[in-house]
Amino acid sequence: MGCSKNLVDSEHLAGRCAAAGYGVVFDSDETDAKVVVVNTCGFIGDAKEESIEMILGLAEARARGDIERLYVIGCLSERYADELRAEIPEVDSFFGARTLDDIVNELEVAASPKRRVLSTPPHYAYLKISEGCDRRCGFCAIPLIRGSHVSVPMEELIAEAEQLAAGGVRELIVIAQDTTYYGIDIYGERRLAELLRRLARIEGIEWIRLHYAYPAGFPQDVIEAMREEPKICKYLDIPLQHISDNQLNAMKRGLGSVGTRELVQKLRAEIPELAIRTTMLVGYPGETEADFEELVEFVREARFERLGVFPYSAEEGTHSAEQLTDDVPDEVKQRRAERIMEVQAGISADINAARVGTIERVIVDRREGDSLVCRSQHDSPEVDCEIIVSDATAREGDFITVRITGASEFDLTGEQWLVVSG
Repeated sequence: MGCSKNLVDSEHLAGRCAAAGYGVVFDSDETDAKVVVVNTCGFIGDAKEESIEMILGLAEARARGDIERLYVIGCLSERYADELRAEIPEVDSFFGARTLDDIVNELEVAASPKRRVLSTPPHYAYLKISEGCDRRCGFCAIPLIRGSHVSVPMEELIAEAEQLAAGGVRELIVIAQDTTYYGIDIYGERRLAELLRRLARIEGIEWIRLHYAYPAGFPQDVIEAMREEPKICKYLDIPLQHISDNQLNAMKRGLGSVGTRELVQKLRAEIPELAIRTTMLVGYPGETEADFEELVEFVREARFERLGVFPYSAEEGTHSAEQLTDDVPDEVKQRRAERIMEVQAGISADINAARVGTIERVIVDRREGDSLVCRSQHDSPEVDCEIIVSDATAREGDFITVRITGASEFDLTGEQWLVVSG
């Protein structure tokens, strides 16, 4: 459940289980599974509810005897294990999010050499470069759940990436709670740019995509690496959350309105053809109509290629939940979120329409009937635009060139131009 960081944890656990002789499946409806492990999300209210619904459904299956053992791990059980244990006794055990050691011991899985069983298509994989976060944003429970920032040593990441490449992975999606902070705890300085350049040297890796970059103190050497390294996608996921100084200060983001605008301008100026994905948070305590209108105007001005928005929910233990009053009604939060997305839909439609007639290099994610579902370097899997290519001759994981022939708000169509690699 939840984010790509959870997905990587699940893949590592699955790899160790497979090495111990378990047959492993992800998100399966098969009835012959003996053991089920639910890796939960506890970030925001909707994600918590989704995780709880999943657990309850499986608890009923456990009570019927359809499965033999049911375990719950991850962020939700890290925070609420005692409450969950009392409410859902059908679960055999609850484990936290900070280590897999306890669930590994419960499953009698040896500490085997690191390997993963991918749940993604075999041509792309997420590479988690650190755990936890040292930021203390007012709304965020991640430091309470995952702890302080801990980087994975670079040599381990290079070895993992090489192993993934040897297995057929062609696109690496670099993730963490805060990717720009990578290395500061073990090397005394940020080393994300060096890591990206070393990943770009790995044979077989064609694309490297950067997610979850924190805006405050964005490293100049990362900008240079993104501009200079052809394998690094001209794509950046950088959650900005807001533009009003009142809101940014209340959220404890560490970067004000002027700095945020200057960063966006700098990124666009120094990295040609960059596509920016960002996230906005509306309805945070104290958000006035003026604050919100300033955000709407910023979204119109910045014309982000990709944008998501979340209505605020108070998370137990965070600064905003403990110190601020949740004074924006839920219906206002929802209305504001919908309005932002309406504005973004128009921007996305314009940006996509401008791509019609262009020739783009894309990766083939899957085949659906007679069509291929593809992505460009400007699109991350599952969250961004897909390009539907009819009557194409290519396989999953191939890179091909296509001419864009049509566009809607969030997807495009195209025709195959030339097979580049396969």
